[in-house]
Amino acid sequence: MSSTSIPFIKMNGLGNDFVVIDSRATPIRLKEHEIARIGDRATGIGFDQMITLEGSPAGADVFMRIDNADGGEVSACGNATRCIGWLLMQEKGYEKAVIETRAGLLYASDAGEPELVTVDMGTPKFKWNEIPLAEPFHDTRAIELQIGPIDAPILHSPSVVSMGNPHAIFWVDDVEAYDLERIGPLLENHPIFPERANISLAHVVDRETINLKVWERGVGLTRACGTAACAVGVAAARTKRTGRLTRISLPGGVLTINWREEDDHVMMTGPVETEFRGVIDRTTLTWRITDRPSQGAA
Repeated sequence: MSSTSIPFIKMNGLGNDFVVIDSRATPIRLKEHEIARIGDRATGIGFDQMITLEGSPAGADVFMRIDNADGGEVSACGNATRCIGWLLMQEKGYEKAVIETRAGLLYASDAGEPELVTVDMGTPKFKWNEIPLAEPFHDTRAIELQIGPIDAPILHSPSVVSMGNPHAIFWVDDVEAYDLERIGPLLENHPIFPERANISLAHVVDRETINLKVWERGVGLTRACGTAACAVGVAAARTKRTGRLTRISLPGGVLTINWREEDDHVMMTGPVETEFRGVIDRTTLTWRITDRPSQGAA
């Protein structure tokens, strides 16, 4: 491998896809415009997030740096955490892995089935200044925010919560009844969210099942968002719409969310998939596939 070649792995969790670069032995830090170019689905590899693995200052198995497709760095990504946890467990031959992120330490474990991983996503945050919001709200189970006419809003009164990144959840009867591709950017960049926000439409089917559609900040419409699923599971239980154990159905598949009563930690369980391995030319940012797993293998 030449000094200008960067090996990578293309992975996904329920279709939420990532380019993973291992920077532990040889430090690699791409610039924002380079990440955006590689992430472009028309001209680059295409991904929701680029994941760069680095040595962990906290002594975890790895530090996971997360950059969205627009090149902006973020603190948390649940589906990526599952993928990286699986890689580390395969690498070390263990059933557990500890991953450091900007949001703190996350713990991944083998869920007992092939390519199925559980991640302890930590505890949610509900205080307005921790999410954060631009102004105080005493009760974040439903804040004063709407889109559309004052007397007939299209969406209103979202629940807000942080899972290491800010989420706003609008409770609806049908997630497909709204043009999230149009209203998502407006809500993501609303002044009430100083760090922007992930926007979710959630339909509670029953006490254990929720349908979910997500506009992810810096990414757009996504087939799955792990932290959004966690946020929705927590917010649904907090507003008495469901219990603490829920199945969250996204366009890419199903995640199981368990907001544990004993310690308030959010446990997320779902699948991972390795799509292919390849190399990126550091000078031109062109790329090629070097290995593609056989069908059904990860």
